[in-house]
Amino acid sequence: MKKIAVILFGSPGSGKGMQADLLADKYTLIHFDSGKVLRSILHDPAAQKDPVLKRELALNSTGILNTPSWVLGMFKKRTRAISGSGFGIVYSGSPRTIYEGEGLMPVLEKEYGKRNIFVFHLDVPLAAAAARNKVRLVCTTCRRPLLVQYYPVKNPKHCPVCGGVLKRRIDDDPEKFRIRSKEYSTRTKPVMALLKKRGYRIVKVDGTPAPYLVFQKIAKIIEA
Repeated sequence: MKKIAVILFGSPGSGKGMQADLLADKYTLIHFDSGKVLRSILHDPAAQKDPVLKRELALNSTGILNTPSWVLGMFKKRTRAISGSGFGIVYSGSPRTIYEGEGLMPVLEKEYGKRNIFVFHLDVPLAAAAARNKVRLVCTTCRRPLLVQYYPVKNPKHCPVCGGVLKRRIDDDPEKFRIRSKEYSTRTKPVMALLKKRGYRIVKVDGTPAPYLVFQKIAKIIEA
């Protein structure tokens, strides 16, 4: 299979991270989790005296999107490194702004070729996404999410994969979820219109069923 790039759009709680993990496993892609990448940079102990990082950390901790020019520089560099290593890539959260889309898409097209870039929109009503976030738990060790609605134990404390402690993500705090959802609606949704103008087909997929069913639809389209 050719080296491919996949972009997943969707509101907070739409299941982008889960689908990206499944795609990465099946097609040997690198999951470029925008949130995790940013947090790893912002919380690097060796860089805490950097005034730019202090500014960006303050934005990130409130749920507001980071400065687009700073994010774009970081993401372009890492995208080129992943492609240069011979891997495909799947984004769960990028590009987040028009500015980022205008800067990142030419890099992706050069590295992967336009025909090998797939774009999906995981469509989940905001109320359903909010309900998911209220009960979402993530392992503090392996970082895998636990889908509590499919898990037989009430109030689980430990990850069934590695036994690590389960906790709620900071980003799933109700107030931060509200801010992140607004940021998605006003700053990220318009990126899909930009990609359509660049000739991309945005495939809308119902993101409300069980993740494996959503994944089957996405995989079928990629393999077609």
